[in-house]
Amino acid sequence: MASSSLPSISLPVNVFELNNILSLVLTLTITSILLANGAMAMAIPTTLDGPFKPVTNPLDESFRGNAIDLPDTDPRVQRTVEGFEPEQISVSLSSTHDSVWISWITGEFQIGNNIKPLDPKSVASVVRYGTLRSQLNRRATGYSLVYSQLYPFLGLQNYTSGIIHHVRLTGLKPDALYHYQCGDPSIPAMSGTYCFRTMPDSSSTSYPSRIAIVGDVGLTYNTTSTISHMISNRPDLILLVGDVTYANLYLTNGTGSDCYACSFANSPIHETYQPRWDYWGRYMQPVLSKVPIMVVEGNHEYEEQAENRTFIAYTSRFAFPSKESGSLSKFYYSFNAGGIHFIMLGAYVSFDKSGDQYKWLEEDLANVDREVTPWLVATWHAPWYSTYKAHYREAECMRVAMEDLLYKYGVDVVFNGHVHAYERSNRVYNYTLDPCGPVHITVGDGGNREKMAVPHADEPGNCPEPSTTPDKILGGGKFCGFNFTSGPAVGRFCWDRQPDYSAFRESSFGHGILEVKNETHALWTWHRNQDFYEAAGDQIYIVRQPDLCPVQPEAYRLNKPKPQ
Repeated sequence: MASSSLPSISLPVNVFELNNILSLVLTLTITSILLANGAMAMAIPTTLDGPFKPVTNPLDESFRGNAIDLPDTDPRVQRTVEGFEPEQISVSLSSTHDSVWISWITGEFQIGNNIKPLDPKSVASVVRYGTLRSQLNRRATGYSLVYSQLYPFLGLQNYTSGIIHHVRLTGLKPDALYHYQCGDPSIPAMSGTYCFRTMPDSSSTSYPSRIAIVGDVGLTYNTTSTISHMISNRPDLILLVGDVTYANLYLTNGTGSDCYACSFANSPIHETYQPRWDYWGRYMQPVLSKVPIMVVEGNHEYEEQAENRTFIAYTSRFAFPSKESGSLSKFYYSFNAGGIHFIMLGAYVSFDKSGDQYKWLEEDLANVDREVTPWLVATWHAPWYSTYKAHYREAECMRVAMEDLLYKYGVDVVFNGHVHAYERSNRVYNYTLDPCGPVHITVGDGGNREKMAVPHADEPGNCPEPSTTPDKILGGGKFCGFNFTSGPAVGRFCWDRQPDYSAFRESSFGHGILEVKNETHALWTWHRNQDFYEAAGDQIYIVRQPDLCPVQPEAYRLNKPKPQ
């Protein structure tokens, strides 16, 4: 923040003069803060004012953050319950407002060479709930499971989780406050009483007040700053766009590193220290027991183990509305939050046009009624339109496979993570400025220990060798990133300046808040960790233009008869 220059002040002779001077000092200080943060009263830009000239906010070398993981001795990550009392309690949404999932863990995890999994049937999965804290007269039961992370190599420690419970509550009223307890009343081992608010009913006039978007979170001291800032904005819903705990930056003995490949190159398999998942769940419980969270997988959830099993912790610990939204996979699903239809896509499972995910996506999009849910928001982990050197064009095969479909059905906004920085695009389609293309926003700046992404691919000497850009677990390492065939970068793999489709980019940790105001206007605000809680690092109204950009006509929707 820029320093303010205040006038020299003589000692006042009475109280009234003192009050006047204090008022002056306060006014000057607030003005200095507003000037430093660009928050002077001025009109917030809208996408109708665009496309915008590309802007790169200079890197603040004085603020690099504290990307150091919280240790297991931190009281916020330690187990505070006894026996089979619930911990790591969280809420997530079903596909519609009238249903939510409550998840929690009972019993202690085990790690070592001689572990014996707990019996998930030994503890019941029960939720008591109601609209009055004193009358939890409704009851729901669910299912439970235990997962293990096993390694076929001598010296590596195996892990088995506590008992993970998932219970779906149904028949809920829209935009209503519910109180609940979870656990097993027969032991007895019930939690304290928590509360959550359901989403508004789906219509063109009802929306959640604030939706927090965060990615690549981890559990560092930077993470704590991100979460603190996010809580101050009082979100009704949290979207986590992949890379949750970064447990796979550790060996099974608990030794961690900012760069696993650099420090543990001789490891026979990419290890992971699963207790970091438990630490994360404990740290996040005060938030997630009240505010629903919806998650997509990132590359750090891959976590390979014996028999080539992957993503086991991720698919076990979270509840997903896959079945409710017609999906056969926990990697992709959809849900409504008021007048917004969210599509959560899997970047690390097949996205080919002949695959199950693509077919599901096509059917899901075809059945979206834009009269009921005018806003269409898509989320997955690896961005298509990032201009940073890190992960540059890594998800190109996914873009080639799916971009036409998302464009045809008029997706309004896309949220991604993966790149540890912030970037907002102009409306774009196929690398070309297009008033009907979605705004792509990368928020992979949640605070993890791998630190920030800083170099840009368009800067001299930073364009990566094309053959190095594919990721083996994203599309199986297939290469689709050919040189551009048109536009200012024709014949090259990278631009030689900030691309036209990149409106704003900055390397800082933070989170975003989406506030949908009505069926055509949504306010997007990016908050930086180093700023005061209410300051905006980037802010814009995203405006839909359904008359200019009509979506796929009803006559072409799948599984619906053509009009006579």
